[in-house]
Amino acid sequence: MINYSLEAQQLNKSFGRRLIFNDLTFKFDKPGVYGISGPNGSGKSTLVKIIAGIIAASKGKIIHLLNGKIVTEENLHNHIGFVSPYLVLYEEFSTLENLKLFADIRGTEFNKERVDYLLNKFLLYKRKDDLLKTYSSGMKQRVKFIFALMHSPQLLILDEPTSNLDEEGKNSVYEIVKEESKTNIVIVASNERNDLELCDEIVLLEKYKS
Repeated sequence: MINYSLEAQQLNKSFGRRLIFNDLTFKFDKPGVYGISGPNGSGKSTLVKIIAGIIAASKGKIIHLLNGKIVTEENLHNHIGFVSPYLVLYEEFSTLENLKLFADIRGTEFNKERVDYLLNKFLLYKRKDDLLKTYSSGMKQRVKFIFALMHSPQLLILDEPTSNLDEEGKNSVYEIVKEESKTNIVIVASNERNDLELCDEIVLLEKYKS
């Protein structure tokens, strides 16, 4: 069994004079769903970007371990799946073309069986060859989940995962979260009550403002 863990050590993030959070410490060392919550502007998206290696902390550090060995920053993308409203897809390509391109960029094999399973799971299989510009915002959000999951990551990071989704789409997300959390770490950054009810443990960012 693959053993993945994530640890934040005394994280501080500031933008100029504005403190986002300070002395933030946590450890996620077993499969499950972990929440990050706080008022709008409290730093949820900032924190998940730091965890994913997209931006740097002002102080402190994030440590990713795979089977007891540190995962280097340049290899993080092999182990992380990331979903957020601000991720950009290629509107002039079809879903399938987008997913194949993402696999090439990531440097991983395109697993057709896994992708077909996810396309069916998110009710997009029949639309997989349609251009993304013909999709609704909710359908595009579901494509982002397939992108995040198709390489079977050990850490799944979900920033506002149910935004733009109808009830059917939300239920698909909740099923995936429950399924993935049996063997992997799932982080959910959200203020939605139904999203946070899935979590085994929640980091409340308002506690780290001074």
